[in-house]
Amino acid sequence: MALSIYNSFTRKKEKFIPINEGRVNMYVCGPTVYGPPHVGHARSYTNFDVIRRYFDFLGYKVKYVQNITDVGHLVGDSDDGQDKILVQAQKENVDPYALAYKYESIYFEYMDKLGIKRPTISARATGFIPEMIEFVQKIIDKGFGYVTKEGNVYFSVHKLPDYGKLSGRKLENNLSGERIEIADDKENPEDFALWKSAVGGHIMKWNSPWGVGYPGWHLECSTLCKKFLGETFDIHGGGLDNIFPHHESEIAQSEVANGKKFVNYFMHNNLVTVNGTKMGKSLGNFITLEDLFKEFDPMLVRYFILQFHYRKPVDFSKDAINQIKPQFEKISEIFAKIKEISNGKMLKPEAEELVSVENAFIQAMDDDFNTPVAISELLRFVKIASKLIEANNQNLIIQSNFIVKMFEDVLGFDFKCDTIKAVDNNNEEKLLELISSIRQKLRADKNYELSDFVRDELGKLNINISDRKL
Repeated sequence: MALSIYNSFTRKKEKFIPINEGRVNMYVCGPTVYGPPHVGHARSYTNFDVIRRYFDFLGYKVKYVQNITDVGHLVGDSDDGQDKILVQAQKENVDPYALAYKYESIYFEYMDKLGIKRPTISARATGFIPEMIEFVQKIIDKGFGYVTKEGNVYFSVHKLPDYGKLSGRKLENNLSGERIEIADDKENPEDFALWKSAVGGHIMKWNSPWGVGYPGWHLECSTLCKKFLGETFDIHGGGLDNIFPHHESEIAQSEVANGKKFVNYFMHNNLVTVNGTKMGKSLGNFITLEDLFKEFDPMLVRYFILQFHYRKPVDFSKDAINQIKPQFEKISEIFAKIKEISNGKMLKPEAEELVSVENAFIQAMDDDFNTPVAISELLRFVKIASKLIEANNQNLIIQSNFIVKMFEDVLGFDFKCDTIKAVDNNNEEKLLELISSIRQKLRADKNYELSDFVRDELGKLNINISDRKL
């Protein structure tokens, strides 16, 4: 079975055919760094991390590009109003550049905790302003962009007959102010901003042929896609809520400027609710990853997310996460035992039941990255492996280690089991005796600094060692 992907363009699954054999060029819309990462980020970037990992598993050389929006994303995704970065910077009384870098660092910190691999290229919007200005000029030169007396530049969507081909929306059905705010100087309400004049004390601004200003939100993605992936590339990913106007506008400006098809496959993950309600700060159900990880292991959160297909909605609740916690702990326990018994050895599965798991897992992932079915195969494997461990079947356990690596590499799980928990009681006792004898040797050699360090670190694990003579 060949890999098939649901293409938002065609609204059906299609066989994946890369532009260049053996290579995948992939772009995913990154975060706007004006606040801490939340469960919406966790859901989206976990999904696309698994997609990227599966391409790696299949042997593709993946170039994964993600932007960091640190300017130009206006409140309400509109073409009028204040920049989200600037609004938050004023609240925190800090420079907007400092604020953006702060939340960018926090974003990556929490993505790392979730086991999400860093992009091949992570590009800040503010680092590519000259390329954006050049991009806008091309659109103007081709007659699709116009400059207003206020110094704003807009894309004239009425000049592009197929505008709306991704979302299926027709211009006559667009409501004034719906996601695209009506600025006074627009020729048509649906036109979107390519460049905005810096007024009202906007700090993040640059010189341009049209005056001092800053780029429109949609512009950065088109510019970065072209710069790093070419005029046409394989996959563009993002959230379902970005289809209109963001992705629709990306397609329009890119295909006008480049004169070529923008991307072959558009992929969108579905949205997140919390206890059945849309997540929002004003509703009091906004969950940051910092708060979530105080209560739940990040790997457990990742496991929860992958219970759902990326195109299906995810409803977060503490009860739902707690319900799958025993499963997660059982998987962790079995994986640890397999690794311990295998001692690094690994064999390609030959046993029928293990080959069956491997094949079923690949078949699930080939079917538009169907992680819920992949998780069901993981649970089936745990049952098989439990019996093998009980029977102490060394050969099949070593074969099972191959399956463990497959699940970890593709689904991105990193079961960091505590060493003490991963061994039986006898080994635990022997381990403590070994540590104690090492400390005695350190003290005999008068290496008190290292001896005390070992004692203090064990204390952090609630293993207390006293040097007092009884």
